[in-house]
Amino acid sequence: MHWSRKWRATLLLSLAALMSVTDAVKHQDFKTCDQSGFCKRNRGYADKAASVGSAWTSPYVIDAKSITFRKGHLDAIVLKTSTKDDQIIRLPLSIAFLKSGVARVTLDEERRQKGEIELRHNSQARKERYNEAGLWALAGGLDVAEDASIKDGEGNGVTTVQYGPDKSYEAVITHQPFGIDFKRDGETQVKFNDRGYLNVEHWRPKVEKKEGETEKENSEDESTWWDESFGGNVDSKPRGPESVALDITFPNFQHVFGIPEHTGPLALKETRGASGQYSEPYRMFNSDVFEYILDSPMTMYGAIPFMQAHRKGSTAGVFWLNAAETWVDIVKTKSSANPLSLGIGSKTSTQTHWISETGLLDVFILMGSTPKDIIKKYGELTGYSTLPPSFSIGYHQCRWNYFTDQDVRDVDRRFDRYNIPYDVIWLDLEYTDEKKYFTWDPLNFKDPIGMQQQLAEHDRKLVIIIDPHIKNTANYPIVEELKSKGLAVRNKEGNIYEGWCWPGSSHWVDCFNPAAIEWWKGLFKYDHFKGTSSNVFLWNDMNEPSVFNGPEISFPRDNLHFGNWENRDVHNLNGMTFHNATYQALIERGGGKKGDNKKQQQQRPFVLTRSFFAGSQRLSAMWTGDNQARWDHLAASIPMIISLGISGYPNAGADIGGFFGNPDKELLTRWYQTGIFYPFMRAHAHIDTRRREPYLVEEPHRGYITQAIRLRYQLLPAWYTAFHEASQDGSPILRPMFYMFPGDEEGFDVDDQFFVGSTGLLAKPVTGEGVSSVDIHLANDDEEVYYDYFDFTKYNTGGGSGGSTGGILSSKKRTLKVPATIDTIPLLMRGGNIIPRRDRVRRSSGLMKFDPFTLVVVLNKTGGEAEGTVYLDDGESFEYRDGGYIHRRFVFTTKEGGGMWTLKSTDIGTSSMTTSKDRVRKEFEKSMKDVRIEKVVIVGAPSSWKGIKEVVVKTLDRSGKEKETTKKVELSYVEPEGNDKDKKANWAVVRDPNVGIGEDWLIDFSS
Repeated sequence: MHWSRKWRATLLLSLAALMSVTDAVKHQDFKTCDQSGFCKRNRGYADKAASVGSAWTSPYVIDAKSITFRKGHLDAIVLKTSTKDDQIIRLPLSIAFLKSGVARVTLDEERRQKGEIELRHNSQARKERYNEAGLWALAGGLDVAEDASIKDGEGNGVTTVQYGPDKSYEAVITHQPFGIDFKRDGETQVKFNDRGYLNVEHWRPKVEKKEGETEKENSEDESTWWDESFGGNVDSKPRGPESVALDITFPNFQHVFGIPEHTGPLALKETRGASGQYSEPYRMFNSDVFEYILDSPMTMYGAIPFMQAHRKGSTAGVFWLNAAETWVDIVKTKSSANPLSLGIGSKTSTQTHWISETGLLDVFILMGSTPKDIIKKYGELTGYSTLPPSFSIGYHQCRWNYFTDQDVRDVDRRFDRYNIPYDVIWLDLEYTDEKKYFTWDPLNFKDPIGMQQQLAEHDRKLVIIIDPHIKNTANYPIVEELKSKGLAVRNKEGNIYEGWCWPGSSHWVDCFNPAAIEWWKGLFKYDHFKGTSSNVFLWNDMNEPSVFNGPEISFPRDNLHFGNWENRDVHNLNGMTFHNATYQALIERGGGKKGDNKKQQQQRPFVLTRSFFAGSQRLSAMWTGDNQARWDHLAASIPMIISLGISGYPNAGADIGGFFGNPDKELLTRWYQTGIFYPFMRAHAHIDTRRREPYLVEEPHRGYITQAIRLRYQLLPAWYTAFHEASQDGSPILRPMFYMFPGDEEGFDVDDQFFVGSTGLLAKPVTGEGVSSVDIHLANDDEEVYYDYFDFTKYNTGGGSGGSTGGILSSKKRTLKVPATIDTIPLLMRGGNIIPRRDRVRRSSGLMKFDPFTLVVVLNKTGGEAEGTVYLDDGESFEYRDGGYIHRRFVFTTKEGGGMWTLKSTDIGTSSMTTSKDRVRKEFEKSMKDVRIEKVVIVGAPSSWKGIKEVVVKTLDRSGKEKETTKKVELSYVEPEGNDKDKKANWAVVRDPNVGIGEDWLIDFSS
């Protein structure tokens, strides 16, 4: 949710008096780099190095005698010479070369590692640098390539390791000063410490100044080394200064993407004040930012410290595995091989500077030829997105709040009355008894089970909110157990931490603690959480965490978590640990209810989180938080969600209609027409807004919104297939132009249009007021034909002209102008694709489970080829992991010379199944045996089909041989007439070929 102002008055004042709403983010509640001691110090360090130029020498060198290399691991000691007293600090270096071609560089501090430091203030905090982020963020991909080797014949002062596919990658390690160049096929992709900004703030004792002693000239600024004040809170810093920083350069890469969550464009901006750019670094410090501003590097709710650089022919990525507050500066520089070229042929490089408050320097370097390569490798490390339950891909209806169970029942009935499908209704915190989680308001929610049973009649679900703050009040068993079992977050003295959030005085469950996770799991058992059933799922909000009276609306940094790690060490992981505990609880809760069967116990969880870190995609969906009912917030939602998708977190959405404010009917309509393309599709609104359920909107806009929602449901098979692809190889669900066409340099900055999965559907939502058309960018190397999804208007791209409603407007930046009046959704189909859908839209997705499919075959520019896939399983359990799924490939081909066309369905991926998995597969296929293909639509049908009246349908066995069940089925051919003849495509329909979705079959269109 929601409000998160700094509480400035005494905590004895009532919540109502304190929670007044303003109209903009309170910048004074959040630090700038200049107000953050470690960020300011490292920026100053970089400025000093830059001012000296080539005379600057980084004080970090590798002790050559310490280098060892064995089975894909290089270990050494980096020596840092302190500029203050010439002290030598030993920093253990480890570089692991992984089988995937990824390299991992870790730099620690020996003295802290061994615990040979003294803590101030009698602190209980750990002495080491935090080294457990990988336990949460990493899921695999760490197998070492034992065939990596040191290159022979290198000169003194350089060690080169060859690794990766065919040893085409190199890590060129310079000893003095320490630096690394990472190369692919002989060309440098990434450079470490190229500018000498590496800085590991080593431990040193505090030396108290004598009375009257003044700072020495040119001495380091120690004002924020030992304590730091902000917003009335003093951070005790028991370990002193401990930041880590490194400059990372991407030579000849102009575009960098990633490091969500931020509100700017998809391609990241510079941060050093260049014209039209930012003056602050991108900040990653998970925070409850009230009414966030747009086009800003300001911190938000979640953090994924993964950046990728892309240029034509090459992509490189950096994953900075650090859970502490992190800032990233970005500068772009141009270079020219010939000083007399006047910029012609110059190349732009991107220089970045990563700065974290504490922790290890732990960096993964990923190299490849395309964004797909890099995103897949990143997914191998942090895990691919979980395959969610199928209901969660439908429409979610939410507001703060539905106040009674009768209110929920009424909303449910009215959706049906107006024939608007939806799958989930949500309850915000007002459902609880005085904001005590795991309870129901006894007056307003008298019959929660009856409410859930009404939803279940149409296979609908309920999502309720449970946040990590637990109300500190008497006679509340949850908080009593939290305290008695020692499972709460502690303050710097080691006592249970008390802060303020929605319930007032609160404590926070510490989900870094395995015992806390086990306890949390037990709270969700049906016999414990009375009034819940198997169609109730969870929403975790405020888990940055949000603390109304805390510094920067969060925990003090010297709070202590399990293992005595300070919050500063783990801050950006906090939200992930909480939704991990909830995810685990939902998996296990089935065992708590008498009579539950195995399927209920293994029900796929659905959890929504606001705060997240790298790896959260394995556990939950997310949304972009408290947006506003404004056109610019609608427009910003698209690059924000795309950025998350290319950063490994595709199951993302934004509040449809805007959380704050009241959208007019045009804005609300356009938001629904956009929101149907959010992977996570939910409408949500603030408690003070007017009710805006779709059925309340006046016609004709209600009809436009209804049509949009029904389109989402029609295309659910395509969406579920895209989610499956994301769960298998990390592919983003919304795919930007640079991902689809990595050689099209003009498309690298395009972030307001996208493809949906691998369907060939290209969407350009309307995000501006009064718009009647949109310009859709086409890649320079894309000469494929496009068709309007709804009326088959044809857009020829290769020949330089389209139909009269569109065409190529510019030879340099190729653009199609597409109609986009208020009743129109700009959605094109790219030739060469086959799109699965279900045309019988029902009240919920669950009621469509056994409905037939339609295949839309969109022929390519030659009129002879198309391909697509569909994936389905039971949408509820984990049996798909044991083989319980159907995965089909559809291929339309033409034999050379024409005159013979076929559409064929074949199986994907089950031929090598084990016996047990094959048995589960057959059981699932049996359950779906009556689910058939009811219609095949061929867009761009050849004109020679005009005389064809029927086609031959053949069923095949798994070897591809024909069975005896061959039949003839009617073919209807449609040729546009009149003014549409030259604008729209010919198309044909095969109705009821009567073949199963899980069968092998072939349709022969031969004339």
